[in-house]
Amino acid sequence: MSEGQTAQRAVLRGTLAVVISACCFGSISPLTVMATERGMALESIQSWRYLTSALLLVVIGIRRRPPAPAPGLGPWYAPRTLLLAGSGQAVVATLALMALRWLPAATASFLFYTYPAWVTVISALRGVDAIDRTRLTALVLALGGISAMVGAPDAASLSPLGLLVILSGALVYALYIPLLSSLQRGRDALDVSRAIAVGGSALFCTWALASGTLFAIPDAVAFGASVAQGVLSAGSFLGFLAGLKVLGSVRTAITSTVEPFWTTMLGVVLLGQSVGTGTILGGAAIMAAVLLLQRPVASPPDPSSHSTAPADS
Repeated sequence: MSEGQTAQRAVLRGTLAVVISACCFGSISPLTVMATERGMALESIQSWRYLTSALLLVVIGIRRRPPAPAPGLGPWYAPRTLLLAGSGQAVVATLALMALRWLPAATASFLFYTYPAWVTVISALRGVDAIDRTRLTALVLALGGISAMVGAPDAASLSPLGLLVILSGALVYALYIPLLSSLQRGRDALDVSRAIAVGGSALFCTWALASGTLFAIPDAVAFGASVAQGVLSAGSFLGFLAGLKVLGSVRTAITSTVEPFWTTMLGVVLLGQSVGTGTILGGAAIMAAVLLLQRPVASPPDPSSHSTAPADS
């Protein structure tokens, strides 16, 4: 098998991993709404979610025995990974799920998925990837999609606080993805996934214990929805990080755009939520933006390919 075929298969496997991860992530919002509607506190839901994920990933790690980390990472790499990966995921999850108090799951999901545009802008500012006309067009489309959702007649009642929270979550996630990519260097995806789950469970359990809600479980349905999130999260962390290592930040963000469609479908089926015209139009604009971002940046012309003879005077 040629190197090109091997690389292509790796990209296909990475893409499939991210798609599966996105569908798992997309199931979190409807399950959270189910649990909160039964009276379970958000911090309690997330505590049991991350505890379940951490337990599963620890067991997988024991059975699988992933390869040892690359040498030269230093003694503080593991605790730093635990802190950064866990706290970053906890902040993103809190912002994204808190927004469900004020926004329908479909609208929140579409708005959260402006983050590929932010990933592109941040990559350009860091000098990792240049912004060309295509990327500027994509950013305008994404912002236009937000305006369509907020300004449409059927969206007139959307909470400004909910909009602020979900867009903040999108921006934090855009910053978090390159961080995960850097933490993964020389590490197996399972190691970083486990750090996300263990760090997140520690933070959410501390919050839930402080608020006295950790064991305030209203019924089996709410608890089951929380545990189901944990099982899905374990798979989503592994899939996302495996794909991220192959595809890179921008391409992974773009591939993940199957999530809002999956979330919308689950919101309609499980929660009976309606999808308004503004959400459809805005979501279509945002999806068009992230699809545009798949186009490669044009390489600058090679000076050696042009004549160096002076122009006629």
